[in-house]
Amino acid sequence: MTDVDDGIDTALRDRLIVATLAHTPFDGWSQAALRAGARDIDIAEDVAQAAFPHGTRDVIRHFSRWADRCMVAGLEAADLEDMRIRDRVAIAGELRLQALEPHKEAVRRSLSWLAMPQNAVLGARLLYRTVDDIWYAVGDRSADFSFYTKRGLLAGVVGSTALFWLDDDSEGGTETSDFLDRRIADVMRISSVRRRTEDLKMKTPNPLRILRDVARKRYGGQALRGGSHSG
Repeated sequence: MTDVDDGIDTALRDRLIVATLAHTPFDGWSQAALRAGARDIDIAEDVAQAAFPHGTRDVIRHFSRWADRCMVAGLEAADLEDMRIRDRVAIAGELRLQALEPHKEAVRRSLSWLAMPQNAVLGARLLYRTVDDIWYAVGDRSADFSFYTKRGLLAGVVGSTALFWLDDDSEGGTETSDFLDRRIADVMRISSVRRRTEDLKMKTPNPLRILRDVARKRYGGQALRGGSHSG
């Protein structure tokens, strides 16, 4: 399946993205960088242009999805069976950053481009795809109220961790790992509180509903219609 449905396979786009990454520190996410990457791997310029017909928008979209696929492939190769969900999520986040580690400047430039008002919707969609891939890959199949809550909370984690990681010069990225762990712990804590709150709402009688039921039984519904009743 391709991100741009025009018959060009994902593998070709992946090759072009990886080749283009070598040029983004100098040329940014530009047509010049794409042409240079295509030359490096002996792909004709017109083929490269056809692979990303909407220019920078398509290139950055595919770059993000490429990183997501690297992350998912790493998760599929890992032994997650005995891990807690929070640990699986942490591994997912670290695997994605590992794939991007050699390309920090490219990430920085893509985030700057996505931060522009005209590109914000695409940025939000890409972030959603990333967190959706994470939850699905770690085995979360919830379809209740927490579906969007979890993705919203994790989006904040992924976004803030990426910004922290860009400026992290600690050995082995240990500070980023610690930051990610703390943020995930926050998400799990909030999710736990929300679940307990929802459970409490389900178990606790609603006083207003009880009063309405009593009124219906006693007055035959007149009190609910605003009518008076003489005793």
